[in-house]
Amino acid sequence: MRTLLPFVKQYKKELILGPFFKLLEAVSELLLPLFMAKLIDQGIRSNNLTEVYHYAFIMLIMTLAGLACVMICQYYASVASQGFGTELREALYKKINQFSYKQLDDYGADTLVTRMTNDINQLQNALAMLIRLVIRAPFLSIGSVIMAFYIHPKTALIFLVTLPIFFLLLLVLMKKTIPLYKKAQAKTDELNRTLQENLMGIRVIRAFAQQSNQTKRVATNSDELAATSLSAIKISTLLNPLTTFIMNIAILLLLYFSGKEVNIGNLQQGEVVALVNYLMQMLLALIVVSNLVVIFTKAATSANRVTDILDLPIEEELGKRTHETIIDTHQPVVLSVDQLSFQYPNQNGWTLTDITFKANVNQTLGIIGATGSGKSSLVQLLPRFYEWQKGHIHLFNQDITSLNLDTLRHPIRLVPQKSSLLSGTIRSNLLFGKNDATEQDMWEALNIAQAKEFVEQLPEQLDAPVSEKGDNFSGGQKQRLAIARGLIAKPALLILDDSLSALDYKTDLQLRQALKQQLPNTTLIIISQRVHSIKQADHILVMDNGQIVGQGNHQTLLNDCATYQAIVASQEQTKEEASYE
Repeated sequence: MRTLLPFVKQYKKELILGPFFKLLEAVSELLLPLFMAKLIDQGIRSNNLTEVYHYAFIMLIMTLAGLACVMICQYYASVASQGFGTELREALYKKINQFSYKQLDDYGADTLVTRMTNDINQLQNALAMLIRLVIRAPFLSIGSVIMAFYIHPKTALIFLVTLPIFFLLLLVLMKKTIPLYKKAQAKTDELNRTLQENLMGIRVIRAFAQQSNQTKRVATNSDELAATSLSAIKISTLLNPLTTFIMNIAILLLLYFSGKEVNIGNLQQGEVVALVNYLMQMLLALIVVSNLVVIFTKAATSANRVTDILDLPIEEELGKRTHETIIDTHQPVVLSVDQLSFQYPNQNGWTLTDITFKANVNQTLGIIGATGSGKSSLVQLLPRFYEWQKGHIHLFNQDITSLNLDTLRHPIRLVPQKSSLLSGTIRSNLLFGKNDATEQDMWEALNIAQAKEFVEQLPEQLDAPVSEKGDNFSGGQKQRLAIARGLIAKPALLILDDSLSALDYKTDLQLRQALKQQLPNTTLIIISQRVHSIKQADHILVMDNGQIVGQGNHQTLLNDCATYQAIVASQEQTKEEASYE
């Protein structure tokens, strides 16, 4: 909870003034029954219109003053809760952006989305209720008892009998509902996970005609959430009717005993009305207290889930050493990997074993291997998306574990397997690769990526809209736009992780030739399962089961590497491919 205090402290004024004005409103509400009693006893019973008007005017003024206080309190509560929620959500998003790949894998997108939306909404609601009701409700409950004793101590004993009965009822209900609310939040995470998986994989689901099965899966998760929530609601809804029952019994007892007191002249009719009002105020305030317990219980669970994220060490702290260091890019060896071994967290066996290779300036390094051979895992270690267990990686002769992550990643651009474009425009996506890119830079990048022609044909050209994930473009167009975004900054090291797979042979060849000719200072790493895409590389790594089983150029590997020979043999050269050699 301490983690959240800095976000709350920014609203000290609202946290003080909001409850203060709500307290003033509660004072006016406590005094109203007393003035009503005087209006009845001194005005109506005596046929004294002056007294009736006098006390009616006082009650009107107090009502209007109470209304003004409520409005002021509501304003402060809204400012504080919305501001708190906005800043907390921004801080949470910023923290998630610093997550390592391991942390992202550990949590998953579904629970992170739930924590940024539902959990923060719960905390916002709790803060608003803290300002509006936390002082008012207990004050009204205690104040009603005090005012009842002020009017008639003997009859007010009924209040003291009613309180423990109500609290016993509240304790029993809370004991049953609190675990159910926690379970419901876990079920919400589960449902969000299932929905996200289905929405992201909807094409695969349709391709395998699994709509019915997945619909049943979503329905099952939804039914489990509904059942858990319904169980909690069924128990919670008992509170109001049972409280009303207790209140009605208490009112009957109050009327019975106060009637006797009226008959013997110890109590007046107006005071009986005031006592009934105070009894109702007390019990209704206690219902509010019980609802606050539910709200704060949910908020406590949400606070733990949010602080769990905020208290995690940032990605920088996960490394060994992260000093600010300037990279000297004027080195002949761009990348050096020495005896590198790596395994994913919570996974048995090594994903990569004893990987050693070098890449020089302006060299094209090809990496080929079967699916699951460790190609993508290898290149994800270069920007330190994951931490490895053995070996060393040097960038321009500097150990990358000694570099600040921003410093390390600045000269590197990785275009991943899945070409993910951001919703917006082509221009905004290119600016994502280089914030200060000019239009000339953009067209140059598009030209190298073989995307200029189709972008020029769009009515809006650079300002053409890009839908979520770039789904309004074909697979090949998305890959070329993603590559343009990666190379627009002219990085020292450009990594294409199977980013040419959707391109035809002619476009693939033209793109690689353009990269070589127009980015002379860029070292290129191409990962591919197609021999055609890497056969012209200066140096090729052949990977199998997380190991390098062959290194050299195309001809050397054809002579010496059985795995490479098998790959080449399985991809017999087509007429189309041969025509572009």
